[in-house]
Amino acid sequence: MIPHQFFYQLVVLGLLWLFVMLYYAWLSPCAVSQPRPATPSKPRRQRSNEPKAFAGLTQKPHCALCEQETAHPQAPLPVRPDPMSPTNRRPRTVDTSRHFCPHAGCRYRGWLGLGNLRANGHPSGGPWRQFHCTACNGYFPEHHGTILHGKHVAVELIVRVLACLAEGLGIRATARVFEVDPNTVLHWLVEAAEQLRAFSCYFLCEVHVQQLQLDELYAVLRDVKNGVLSEDEAIKRLERSPPWVWTAMDPESKLLLVMDVGTRTLAMAQRVVHQVVQVLAPGCVPLCLTDGLKEYGTALLTHFGSWSQPERRQATGPRPKPRWIPLPQLLYAQVVKSYRRRRIVGVQHRVVFGTLDRVKQVLLACGRQINTAFVERLNLNIRQHVAAIGRRVNTLCQGEDGLRQQLAVYHVYYNFCLPHASIRQPLLVPEPTKGSGSAKQWRPVTPAMAAGLTDHVWSLKEVLLFRVPPWPQP
Repeated sequence: MIPHQFFYQLVVLGLLWLFVMLYYAWLSPCAVSQPRPATPSKPRRQRSNEPKAFAGLTQKPHCALCEQETAHPQAPLPVRPDPMSPTNRRPRTVDTSRHFCPHAGCRYRGWLGLGNLRANGHPSGGPWRQFHCTACNGYFPEHHGTILHGKHVAVELIVRVLACLAEGLGIRATARVFEVDPNTVLHWLVEAAEQLRAFSCYFLCEVHVQQLQLDELYAVLRDVKNGVLSEDEAIKRLERSPPWVWTAMDPESKLLLVMDVGTRTLAMAQRVVHQVVQVLAPGCVPLCLTDGLKEYGTALLTHFGSWSQPERRQATGPRPKPRWIPLPQLLYAQVVKSYRRRRIVGVQHRVVFGTLDRVKQVLLACGRQINTAFVERLNLNIRQHVAAIGRRVNTLCQGEDGLRQQLAVYHVYYNFCLPHASIRQPLLVPEPTKGSGSAKQWRPVTPAMAAGLTDHVWSLKEVLLFRVPPWPQP
């Protein structure tokens, strides 16, 4: 028999012969081909890392509120009547400038400070003063049109109950403290929220701001905690779930311009920016700072944009279509944060509209940088003062309406009743205190005072007693 080593030697020789043949076959085309003449190679075109200028949109983005206002324009305001001339009687000592006639047939209805009201004292020794309109000869109490009208309980009780709700105490806890039925507390909250919304709309108008920070925070409602929604389902619906609280504030005066609740979608971003435009003065285009949510850019472009006709690139052919581009004075930057295991590992600044130099120039005037720290600090205040969106608490709201009502109370309480330590003003002459303590050196200032909307710190009782006129006053 032929040994196995013989076969192994044949296999090794065959592999060597195969390698030699492959080597010569690879060298033969290289030897035949002649070297090409050297030609200057074109340098590769390098792409620029600079962001391209926004070319604009051929169609204006859709905003439901803008189209609603276009389809249903507001009715013109009634003509303001002439003030009544003073009589030769003894001048009145009761101030009636904050009151107006509520009767529908009176032509002075809804107008403040026209001299048509007179104070007649307290009928039957009651706590409320009666006013008389000399134009229509009608009578009404001074608390007409407020939450206190028709209540038989003490005013101080209602004020303290609402103050506890504004400071973050839950409805049932407030009811236990003041020994009131929880349904009564809820009824007062609903009535106060409706009045305070009108109060905010009356005062928050034609505001001048240089900066604007917008953000949104997630609120857990009762449905998620009670097991109506599972945790996996809640995580899937996190981006489109209704309990998102949207806020917009001025970082200089700390004024809270807009608070709303809705989904984290483009339609909700359009709604929030539309409300901001309604609050701002005509022609005011502030620097906007937000997080990395892309819907903000579309919403800002919708409300702070205009049509522009691009120039021709060719001498012949059709004209290019008009483009919807942002206004030249619009500046918008984003603070994009990177997270890993619920911790921030990186922060990137992105300028969407405008240039980085112009954004820094606006921020340099107040000594700040691109950030959203002020609105995030505001979110913490909201969680502490609104029991419905506090973390790990048992005072959650049943639905979105209850959350809106508590936010409406806090909105007015924060802007008009709560002094802010960072915007306080030093007194020229220290004021002595009643006790043996040191003299008072600072004047308390609320965000509404810093923004020029009011001249004093409002008490919650004063806010609840304010009769909101049906239309703006000159």
